[in-house]
Amino acid sequence: MNFKILKKSSKSRARLGFLETEHGVVETPCLVPVATQAVVKTLESKEVEETKSQILISNTFHLHLKPGEKIVEKAGKLHKFMNWKKPLMTDSGGYQVFSLGFGRDFNSGSKFSLAPEKSLLPRSISAGAQPQNIKINHDGVTFRSPVNGDELFIGPKESIKIQESLGADIIFAFDECTASLADYNYVKKSLEKTHRWAEICLKSQKSKQALYGIVQGSKFKDLRIESAKVIGAMDFDGFGIGGEFGNDKKKMGEMIGWVVDELPEKKPRHLLGVGYLEDMELIIKSGADTFDCTVPTHYARRGIAFTSQGKLNLKQTKFLRKNEPLDKGCVCAVCLNYKKDYICHLLKAGEITGMKLLTFHNLFYFNTFVESIRERIKKGEI
Repeated sequence: MNFKILKKSSKSRARLGFLETEHGVVETPCLVPVATQAVVKTLESKEVEETKSQILISNTFHLHLKPGEKIVEKAGKLHKFMNWKKPLMTDSGGYQVFSLGFGRDFNSGSKFSLAPEKSLLPRSISAGAQPQNIKINHDGVTFRSPVNGDELFIGPKESIKIQESLGADIIFAFDECTASLADYNYVKKSLEKTHRWAEICLKSQKSKQALYGIVQGSKFKDLRIESAKVIGAMDFDGFGIGGEFGNDKKKMGEMIGWVVDELPEKKPRHLLGVGYLEDMELIIKSGADTFDCTVPTHYARRGIAFTSQGKLNLKQTKFLRKNEPLDKGCVCAVCLNYKKDYICHLLKAGEITGMKLLTFHNLFYFNTFVESIRERIKKGEI
């Protein structure tokens, strides 16, 4: 993989660049749509390409559970398996594994909110605490498969081996993604594991895939900076910024900045799991080159369209009387060929085509929005 910075903003940490991989070039900054199980739900790969998506990220944890990385490898690896000709990422599986732990204990997998709903649960997670459903040790995590209940183990060596079998262009080191309720001492101990696992991932890799290390540290500035310095000093091809960033959007930008300022400038930075429309300018100005998020696809399957007039809930009956495009300024295939009344009808009738049309539109809209930010960086506006 080759990463080149074309322009750095004089007004923020934003920058224009490109990632060159075996499967093509990605213009950055860039949204990375999520293809969890080797598919962007409701769309075929050709349609995803038509939404101006440049690169996708698939989920190591879910693909390990089904169909299994050996089946994907036998099919010619992920690109051939899903007929996607552009670049691909796979995450390490760490976030999903740890969501089965404290995320399940506190009835949430969200990075932004992990408030306990049961009064008997502690208000913070202290050093040495273990979740109820998984066992974390120095080597990795033992857990039960949510598919068939089998006992499974994933650590840094296992994660890298699975990702090598899947064959994406860019892979990630295995890390512990701590819950927002984790206290300072828990996060400090967790970082020791994440940093040690990062070294093991580097030593375990046999492929030529680009390998990104992941910076953690939760909401604690000194730990974020320490992690960025430690991971940034390792011989990774790029860096992921993981963990939770709290509910304060302004603070989120500041936290990303802590990390970015410590990472090697000439290598790409990927923000994991953040990308609401209202966050995009902020995270790009904070220095993220790529970022993945399920928002455009997840919301589409629930009937929500993103437009220049805001979010529209197409399940509302009033849209049966609106014979007009989702967004009059949008030139995606959905806005050019279908109207709100028809899409509303499909959703009310339970037809999956309604979800498909909204997924296509939302991805096109998000990608066009990021495209406009790239243009503004080029013009020196942000």
